[in-house]
Amino acid sequence: MAGLDWTYGVSTLRQWESADYEPSLPVSEKSNPLTRDIDQASAYSIVKMLQLCDSQMFQEEAGTAYQDPQESCVVMSGCGTSGRLAFLISSGFNKALSQLNQSKVYSYIIAGGDRALLSSQEAPEDDPRLGVLSLKKVCEGKKRVLFIGISCGLSAPFVAGQLDFCLQHPEVYMPVLVGFNPAHQARDEPIQDCTFTFHSVVQRMQELAKSQKAFLINPAVGPEAISGSSRMKGGSATKILLEVAFSAAHAATFSNTPITYNGVLEHMKAYERTLDVTYSQTDGITTLVEAAGQSLRCSRHVYYLGWGSLALLGLIDASECTPTFGADYEDVRGFISGGYRELNNNDGPLTSLGPKFSIAHEDFLHLILPCLTDKDTVLLIYTHPDDATEVGNMARRVREKTPNLHAVYHQADGDTAASLQQDDIKKLCLSTLKITWPREALASGTLQHMQRELSTKLVLNAVSTGAHVLKGKIYQNHMIDLQVTNTKLYRRATRLLQKLSACPEENCEEALLKAIYRVDMLTVEMTSSDITTHTCFARNSTKVVPLALVILLTSWSLMEAESHLKQQPIVREAVAQWMWELRPLS
Repeated sequence: MAGLDWTYGVSTLRQWESADYEPSLPVSEKSNPLTRDIDQASAYSIVKMLQLCDSQMFQEEAGTAYQDPQESCVVMSGCGTSGRLAFLISSGFNKALSQLNQSKVYSYIIAGGDRALLSSQEAPEDDPRLGVLSLKKVCEGKKRVLFIGISCGLSAPFVAGQLDFCLQHPEVYMPVLVGFNPAHQARDEPIQDCTFTFHSVVQRMQELAKSQKAFLINPAVGPEAISGSSRMKGGSATKILLEVAFSAAHAATFSNTPITYNGVLEHMKAYERTLDVTYSQTDGITTLVEAAGQSLRCSRHVYYLGWGSLALLGLIDASECTPTFGADYEDVRGFISGGYRELNNNDGPLTSLGPKFSIAHEDFLHLILPCLTDKDTVLLIYTHPDDATEVGNMARRVREKTPNLHAVYHQADGDTAASLQQDDIKKLCLSTLKITWPREALASGTLQHMQRELSTKLVLNAVSTGAHVLKGKIYQNHMIDLQVTNTKLYRRATRLLQKLSACPEENCEEALLKAIYRVDMLTVEMTSSDITTHTCFARNSTKVVPLALVILLTSWSLMEAESHLKQQPIVREAVAQWMWELRPLS
């Protein structure tokens, strides 16, 4: 596929908008027609497909303008990637306030608490009461709160509970919802022990939005490259929208810069240029995807060693691989210079929770470096203001163990001093992805840094996604090995099985339960249990969806399907083997 023509007409890029295209699915869950064959693509083709999907974030559409309320406290909340980005954005803007000798006003909430910053904590997403308790704790003593709930699919009960609470207390809270589905596609399923659904919350907010007592920001950015993987475009669009809004508010407050349509549009265009600058390095990104994919195929590891907020993006990307691809936490790991001191999260150091929470460079040197082999991939992530001496020292330590060392480095155009320092590090690396930023594209230091963050996110998303595609973790363009650990993922798994097998929904749910409970015959107790019970049990199960799909597509028993998947973990190949065995003998 490397030789394909990557020029698409508008009709192809916007095919997903047709009313006839997967009509039963919300936009955030649709498959993207651009990536339908990503599981058979080369590393280069994977990167080009991701570029096309990311460009959909900037397609023009009619919409309402965001109005930025000026409040004394801003709280962002979300689950998984949304909560991690809430942490990233609140940290960045609080630092900006500190530099102006202003009090910090930004706070974050993530379902599952700070441990969810670094590891998958899916169950709390289904608990609206936990969301309310978290919100009350953060806002204790506050008189006015701008609350921003982030739910890419307009579906998380954790966020729905918080928004409902805000709507009940308008004297304190101004609720804002950020997501990427049309309002009518908000989840309308009952939430346990609640009288509301996410859809009913959205309806109430739409009504209040008419008098600017609530705000709904839900632009269409198109289906994800990997269906339902909202960590990608959903996460990037969240970062762009909130940073544009907060930057405009800061400029108005501290520089008397009016908030205008054209000003906001120019800021958005700066982010669009970020995509152009990043994907101009497609060959370099392809090299990283191939290296990481080779490591994962050999059952080895990918390590991100980063500095500053770019390191945080490495931690975020690594943490998302477990729920997205059913990966082990050791498959892709991130480490940050300065550890928890640099992270500066609410709960402080989390190392007592286990080895997956060891995130400092010192932890890498102590725990990982002694066991490093040339089949592992190590990626340095930094920018020219970072300490080049420290980066060089780390590069030399890694290079003593493996030649498979790579770097992602950001530099301003014409910075010759930085180029000289970089040359020594480049000599130690097998490849260096140098992203050079044109000076005319950089309006301010803060904007420069946010652009570099977005660029790094795009690169790391491509590396981890592409590597898992090459490992066989994707079927067509679907996450086939996702963990079924909450209601959203249970429903997604059922829909996915139905689509890929063309079997009735009840058959798909039956196969899913067989894979969860590892039985060929389901008991009455199993079939009568609620989804929460199923997902609790599924937390201790692996390869649930691949196993269920193989059961649906073949005549194998559960034990036979499990055995074949151990021998051939790529589902498409396992099913092809079954078809080969059924061939008529000549």
